[in-house]
Amino acid sequence: MKIIKSNIQLSLSFFLFFIILISCSKKPIVADIMIINGKVYDGISTNAIETTIAIKDDKIIYVGTDYSSINAKKTINANGSIVSPGFIDPHTHADSDLSNPKLSHNLPFLMQGVTTVVTGNDGNSLYPTSKYIKSYKSHGIGTNIVPLVGHGTIRKQVMGTSDKKATLDEITKMQSLIQQEMDAGAFGMSTGLFYSPGSYSNTEEVIALAKIVSKSNGIYDTHLRDESSYTVGLIPAIEEAIEIGRQAKLPIHLSHIKCLGVDVWHQSDSIIGIVENAQKEGIEVTANQYPYNASSTSLKAATVPRWAESGGLDSLFIRYKNTASKAKILKETKRNITRRGGPEKLLISKADDSTLVGLNLLEISKKYNLSAEESVYKALSTGFVKVVSFNMHDDDLANFMKQSWVVTGSDGGSGHPRKYGSFPKKYAHYVKKENVIDLGEFVNNSTSKTAEILQISKRGKLEVGYFADIIIFNPEEFKDIANYNDAFQLAEGLEYSIINGELSIENGEFSNRLNGKVLVK
Repeated sequence: MKIIKSNIQLSLSFFLFFIILISCSKKPIVADIMIINGKVYDGISTNAIETTIAIKDDKIIYVGTDYSSINAKKTINANGSIVSPGFIDPHTHADSDLSNPKLSHNLPFLMQGVTTVVTGNDGNSLYPTSKYIKSYKSHGIGTNIVPLVGHGTIRKQVMGTSDKKATLDEITKMQSLIQQEMDAGAFGMSTGLFYSPGSYSNTEEVIALAKIVSKSNGIYDTHLRDESSYTVGLIPAIEEAIEIGRQAKLPIHLSHIKCLGVDVWHQSDSIIGIVENAQKEGIEVTANQYPYNASSTSLKAATVPRWAESGGLDSLFIRYKNTASKAKILKETKRNITRRGGPEKLLISKADDSTLVGLNLLEISKKYNLSAEESVYKALSTGFVKVVSFNMHDDDLANFMKQSWVVTGSDGGSGHPRKYGSFPKKYAHYVKKENVIDLGEFVNNSTSKTAEILQISKRGKLEVGYFADIIIFNPEEFKDIANYNDAFQLAEGLEYSIINGELSIENGEFSNRLNGKVLVK
């Protein structure tokens, strides 16, 4: 018995020694950055989790609770802060900033927590894509870029700004150019069917081009033909977009979904029903939305009849000076101003004539001593004019925001606070203050869901093997500062932004590193 007991004790000793040996021989995980103690929303669950994240090179290499074996060059203690995947903005007008070496840091978006922006929206893209990808790589960019090819841009290449319908030969040429841009890395095609020259195209033309995009597994992103009652009406414009998806067999993404103007207020329930019926049919339909009840566009786009601007601004003024057409132009312009809520609802946010900035169209008409509709053309004669238009109802805005298929987007362009504040405003106002959606939904609808819609691989989640696009923000201080009187103020409360594994924002300050990449399909 003594011998047996001795053998058992010896075996136990060898077993314990073996376990200790394995433990001691376990190699430490070598990381560049480790994030500990944060309240983590991973883009997968809607609940916060307690976990540690380790980064090596441009990837996440560890997500878990046992970080004792991690040897990191830098440790970020995120105690009291929220850790999230970097936000992905599906609709921006950051193209011009990113192509300018002095502005390519993309700070207005970066300070919102945005790590990836989509460019080439509303049918307007920089052309050709291959040229600008080389340019971005040459001078560096502050955020990742997902390029789209603009339908309007391609139409101009083939047909100029003419309002005529495309011939079969012209459609074939446009298809060839769309394929060229998809081959260069575009993720899909955008349309601006409200704007010229996109507004001059018919549905058949768009379907023919969308079929080329579909063959390359791209998406169709659209500024609807009408978001109000300008032409076909809002609901028929939604139905047109769905029909394009049905026939071209590709995912449809409705940009900056809204009910614009008193004529279409409270139609959000009907639109939601139409979209959900299409989804049941098997058509992929999603949308993005900015959290403001005021839209922004050029004064020309907001008020001038499309037919009158065929051929460009010079052609518009030739028609305006013609007695036979002037009366019709002014009548339709007056109607468009009314759709936007009246001249007092059109605020000039940016203009070549700086004396107009900060005035609404009613005030400008008094300044010019002209009617509001005549003042439009007087103002346009001074150069470019951009307006903010207060024309949406809060009920529709909140109704769309609650839908699982609607993600956060900024439509960020100069002159509207959304370029500087969309994501923190949605968090501060609609998550914290109004409780329209909860924090987990906000994170997922700003990260992983957007990545899935755009078909961006390995981004939008905090998961091993994913690219390390990660932000950390203070839950009490993350907020928008930009407003309609001063739309150019950077957001506050972002503590860290890590893009492709490198620090872009550290302790709330820009690191002066351009860590973004051009993502290609």
